[in-house]
Amino acid sequence: MPHDEFRPEDLYTGPIDLTGMTALGEEESDTEKVEISYDEQRYPARPRRLRPRDQFRGGSVRRIKTDPRTANGTNPSYVEWLVRQSMLKDADVLARQLAGQPAMWRNPYARPDARRAITTTDVWFTAYPLSLITRPGQSFLAALGDEELWSAFERVGINAIHTGPVKRAGGIAGWLDTPSVDGHFDRISTEIDPAFGTEEEFRALCDTADSHGGSVIDDIVPGHTGKGADFRLAEMGFKDYPGIYHMVEIVPEDWGLLPDVPDGVDSVNLSPASEQELEERGYIIGALQRVIFYTPGVKETNWSATAPVIGPDGITRRWVYLHYFKQGQPSINWLDPTFAGMRLVIGDALHSLGELGTSALRLDANGFLGVEKSAGGPAWSEGHPLSHAANHIIAGMVRKVGGFTFQELNLTIEDIRDTAAVGADLSYDFIGRPGYHHALATGQTEFLRLALTTSIELGVQPVQLVHGMQNHDELTYELVHWATRHGDDQYRFRGQEISGGQLAELVRAELTETLTGTADYNRVFTQNGIACTTTSLIAATRGIARLDEIAETDVPAIRAAHLLLCAYNAWQPGVFALSGWDLVGMLTIPSDDVADLIAAGDTRWIERGAHDLLNVDPQATRSAAGMPRGRALYGPLPAQLEDPESFASRLASILDLRREYGIATASQVDIPEVAHAGMLVLVHRLDEGNPEADAPIQVTVLNFSSEPTEGTVRSEQLVPDSEVVDAASGETVGRVDDLRSFAVSLPAYGAMFLMLKPLQSDAG
Repeated sequence: MPHDEFRPEDLYTGPIDLTGMTALGEEESDTEKVEISYDEQRYPARPRRLRPRDQFRGGSVRRIKTDPRTANGTNPSYVEWLVRQSMLKDADVLARQLAGQPAMWRNPYARPDARRAITTTDVWFTAYPLSLITRPGQSFLAALGDEELWSAFERVGINAIHTGPVKRAGGIAGWLDTPSVDGHFDRISTEIDPAFGTEEEFRALCDTADSHGGSVIDDIVPGHTGKGADFRLAEMGFKDYPGIYHMVEIVPEDWGLLPDVPDGVDSVNLSPASEQELEERGYIIGALQRVIFYTPGVKETNWSATAPVIGPDGITRRWVYLHYFKQGQPSINWLDPTFAGMRLVIGDALHSLGELGTSALRLDANGFLGVEKSAGGPAWSEGHPLSHAANHIIAGMVRKVGGFTFQELNLTIEDIRDTAAVGADLSYDFIGRPGYHHALATGQTEFLRLALTTSIELGVQPVQLVHGMQNHDELTYELVHWATRHGDDQYRFRGQEISGGQLAELVRAELTETLTGTADYNRVFTQNGIACTTTSLIAATRGIARLDEIAETDVPAIRAAHLLLCAYNAWQPGVFALSGWDLVGMLTIPSDDVADLIAAGDTRWIERGAHDLLNVDPQATRSAAGMPRGRALYGPLPAQLEDPESFASRLASILDLRREYGIATASQVDIPEVAHAGMLVLVHRLDEGNPEADAPIQVTVLNFSSEPTEGTVRSEQLVPDSEVVDAASGETVGRVDDLRSFAVSLPAYGAMFLMLKPLQSDAG
């Protein structure tokens, strides 16, 4: 969307120091005169080789006259316009507002505290701005602040909204905005994107949430920005801006090592050969441990080269810059001497918490904040200590002002553990999520049980995790823990020894075959996972080949499996999160309806169909952002909440048990072996994290099979002679025998929340 018409007088709301432009080459000086030293007096006598001028590269200052409409570094008005909308400039202003204030010392901040965060809010609705159908003329943020929506959320048991990214994103080309390349995760401003609403509407949303006992969670992206004002100023070599990014200036005599940049684009991805050549010349650290979003001929390395860019000093530069993700998402440098990247990210966080009124922040892609050259292999880029340090700084700052953070970190379990030790209060559950999808796809829980037990053994408790259903991303199946660090380790699986690498390959292959082999409505997303909704995933596991084959008679079984997955995620410690796509039972969009969006390989757009939670615009075929409306199997929330058998009403019953018994802050103490391949048993102490407490035992029993099952639950944590009570019905279903076991019977996709009542003593 274009900016408002440019008027030079709009730029001057106060002077901005553009040193090197209006007074090029002049040094900033204090107003107070300082007496010169003896050495300075004798300066003219120094040998020529010691004069500072001879240590500088580039020669004399260039003074340039330019057209005021020019959109490059030769135009002071253009540079000042960029500075005024840059995130770094906003960060400096926000930091000064809080510096030296007593509010900065009122909260503990050194250590993460998952249970404190959970007691603030434990059931989250994860929104996606582009996909929500609103009332005609109503903005996304106004829709999220709707009293009717929050009343419905209260009835279901939802007490927080994670808004998703709503600040301006994409890039700037000349005087114009360019669109986002990654669903608004390529942020370029602290300003709310007008496409989603206003800052006033965001604040009103926070107030409405608070009146219903809820909270609002925002995003920050500490790993990268889009190509907005900050990046354009960095390309110009202006002040601290190059320090924001992992970018390296290439001297003109080596421009021959760089690819040509065609007209119409501003950068080109480096080939592996160019990457290696630049590494050998000492410019960059070369190949990283993996290339996320690898696409042959499009993104073969994590480095791209810019076109020539002229700066305010008249020097034309070319750069090579790092981007873990897409080319339009340059990576932030957390250890540059200017600390400009750190300042930018902290400023963005303070804006969300202090200016908008949020209670928490998601840290997106925060595991890639440190890179370092390695000897004899790819550069160290995952699990780097700098990532831990940077996360500690971000999370500590957020805790210092009274909020909390959660991280979306798809790395090994050890990396999640180590980062969480000092960083974010909570982590997204990339451990169990592929496992429970695999359990449903195969009807076998062995891999899921292996993942859960491995997590506990390595020090990541489920209370530290956000157990999510569908969100805006694909069903991730990279299985980084097994495929990388533990690729050569041996595991017992299906009666034989198998390496971690082989295990990852096997699970990926089975997920891909089951979910996309015959089903034409789910799609593989590069090498990362499968684009699908929860309901389309379930439909594929039930052997349905085409979207139009899903009939009303299929809905009860799909709903039952969906509720099973809700029970798995909600009936264990930690946060439970689900999306609008889950609440209304959304299927994927036919590929032809989003052909332009998936043309470059980003198949995730098929899972982001527009949906109407409140039935506010039944005739709408698209969201306000233009996403096509998908097919919803369950219907809007108001109608569902009038039907006790609906998905939303039965979900409310699941969440009632979760809240009544305090499972969210419990301790998981056992994941026992099972008598039937499709069963999963989770044993918890309802102790709120106090191992010394005399706490009751709770047992979650689930059947991931599409057939009824019977089996025995056995655990050393069970007390003999305890009565086993179904918490939902109040009925006794058995008694723990001397072998610390009891029998259980479940329907297809069945789930039971069981409480143990020890035998009462007759004494006294």
